[in-house]
Amino acid sequence: MFEKFCDVLCLEKNFITVEINPPHGASIDGIIAEIKKYNLHEKVTGFSCTDNPLAKLKMSGVLSAIKVQQTFGKPVIATMSMRDKNKLSLQSTLLGANDFDLRCILALTGDPAKFSDQPDVKGVLERDSTLLLSIIHHLNKGVDYSNKQLNPAPKPIYPFAVSNATAKDMNSLKKRMVKKLNYGARAIITQPVYDVDNAKELLALFEEAKEESIRDTAKEAQLVLGQFPIVRAKTANFINDKVPGISVPKSIIDEMNLASMDGEEREQEVGFALSKRIFDEMMEIHGKVHLMTHNRFDLCSELIE
Repeated sequence: MFEKFCDVLCLEKNFITVEINPPHGASIDGIIAEIKKYNLHEKVTGFSCTDNPLAKLKMSGVLSAIKVQQTFGKPVIATMSMRDKNKLSLQSTLLGANDFDLRCILALTGDPAKFSDQPDVKGVLERDSTLLLSIIHHLNKGVDYSNKQLNPAPKPIYPFAVSNATAKDMNSLKKRMVKKLNYGARAIITQPVYDVDNAKELLALFEEAKEESIRDTAKEAQLVLGQFPIVRAKTANFINDKVPGISVPKSIIDEMNLASMDGEEREQEVGFALSKRIFDEMMEIHGKVHLMTHNRFDLCSELIE
């Protein structure tokens, strides 16, 4: 399953994954039912499951990913945040997930624990996401992080990483890409991209990063463009003003602000049209897209169609 998934990522033009946010509750069945309702599993290459984004309590991302993968027979990328786990816990989780054939892992440093909705929660942060990439490198050699042989050895694990979409110094983004490729990342997923020129710049930087990487795996590594559809003016302004590493063009903000003055229905109509145009442009220039919609699977389905 995962070998084919990576072949599609590397060799085919169209590769679409959809992010799932596990629930603040003890079952993901309701989310699975929503995916089935829109037949979304038939329209995408795979899914991903988040790991307590913004340090807010959610059902386990790894366990959610296992259930989604078993339900749909589609590969799922499980996000693992460094914020909540030390290297012992990370290795233990990876080995257990491997036995359930969950083998694509998105390595994140994670949002700070101070954002949490849980009282006095403390972060467990031994290092940034490169530690998890390094652990995966060890496991793929059949040894643990202390170089002790594993018996049995795990099946191959495919590490993914993330990147901002913009920065004051875009060369700094390239340096971070090189670092993650050197630690073995097979793909890098960007923050949402809203401008074709931004997408082209990221793709050019990524090709340079691959050339500068010392790892053989970098030769086949891929960049996946993040997409977060905007259907509300408030969302567009918040993302542009408050979320680091993302830039929403002024033309889109102006158009959404004007549409909001004509009522919510018009606002959402204009927002969807803009989001559809951006999605189609990204698919046309690159064809590898990761959709983040806060479980708006109806919106995902409409964009893809």
